[in-house]
Amino acid sequence: MKILKIIALLLLLSLLAYFGSKAYLYAKSYENSMIEIAKMCDASGLAQGKIDTITSAISFGLIKNKTKIKLDRLKTEKKLNQTLSYKFLYYFMATLLILIVISFSCNIITTTLILAISSLISLVFGLINPILMVTIHKNIDHLGDVILSFESKGLLGSIYKLFNNNEYAVALVILLFSVIIPFLKIVILIFTIIFKEYKFSSNLINFFKHLGKWSMLDVFVVAILLVYLTSNNAEISHAQIQIGLYFFLTYVILSMITTFKAQKIN
Repeated sequence: MKILKIIALLLLLSLLAYFGSKAYLYAKSYENSMIEIAKMCDASGLAQGKIDTITSAISFGLIKNKTKIKLDRLKTEKKLNQTLSYKFLYYFMATLLILIVISFSCNIITTTLILAISSLISLVFGLINPILMVTIHKNIDHLGDVILSFESKGLLGSIYKLFNNNEYAVALVILLFSVIIPFLKIVILIFTIIFKEYKFSSNLINFFKHLGKWSMLDVFVVAILLVYLTSNNAEISHAQIQIGLYFFLTYVILSMITTFKAQKIN
């Protein structure tokens, strides 16, 4: 029975990584589709579209409106990729729920280890996936709805951009509390559980407990980042939350549960 549980847990962890990677691939495809659409819907792109429409009308359809055909294809791909990214996100969450239920039927060491690995997987996908897409657009006479700017923002990408914009204080705070400390907490916990029988593990457990006190700062810092990104430009007309935020919030919840469980390990 114990061996079957271990096999089931390993299989579920593999599925967790698989569904997360699929969600990431489709999220990036959605992002790429949006970038292409934004390029085609800027002032020059819409002007070219108007010319192609007139040319197609004059030729009675003999000359195809390639701009419209490409735009329609991109919009179809965008919708499909967005749907699939959320589909695999839901699969990820369902698998995670099953994993947690099974792990809680095991001893505290196994439960904490499974929760820690799940936290690490959620954190990785929270960092690499986009968390926010921001579109600035304006209705211009004779052209229509022109996209002035489009940007997809993820945690790692936002940190890199903040450094490039000389926003060192904000970048360092986000880097510390959304990347360095979370990874440090999980790695220390996993290392402590694996080497529990050694004397130095007790010191690591105490260190982990101190780090656990900072767990709520993870979500607090991301909330600050979202406010900063969405308020940085007064012209922003549309900001859309992406799956990276859900992965990161999942990590935060798992991290708090893991910290609670870890504190019970002697």
